[in-house]
Amino acid sequence: MQFLKTLFWVVLAIILVLFARNNWEAVTLNLWGGLQADVKKPVLIVFSFLLGFVPTFLVYRARLWSLRRRYEPFERNLVVTPPAPPRPPAPPRTGAEARAASDTKAWPAS
Repeated sequence: MQFLKTLFWVVLAIILVLFARNNWEAVTLNLWGGLQADVKKPVLIVFSFLLGFVPTFLVYRARLWSLRRRYEPFERNLVVTPPAPPRPPAPPRTGAEARAASDTKAWPAS
C-alpha cells in the first residue's frame, strides 16, 4: 500500500512539473492605483490555490482542536485500570501445619 501511495505522489508531481513547464508564461495583473505585476502562470495558480486552501485548513484545524479539548476529559474518565488478579486459594493444610500456623500466625512454607 505504501508503494501505491508513493507512486501516486510521484505521478502527481510529474504532472504538475510538466504543466508548469508548458505554461511558463508571464501574466500581467492589474492591481490598485494603476500598478501592474507580471507573474508566471504556475505561480499565480499556486498562490490562488493557497489563498483558498489555507483559511479553510486553519478553520478545520481550529475546530478539530476545540473538539479534542472538549472531549479529552471524557476520554480520561473512560480509562479504567483493570482489577488486580485474585489471589490463588491456599493449599489445604494438614493437621500439623494448621497447628503451627495458628501458633505462629504465619503463612506455611511452600
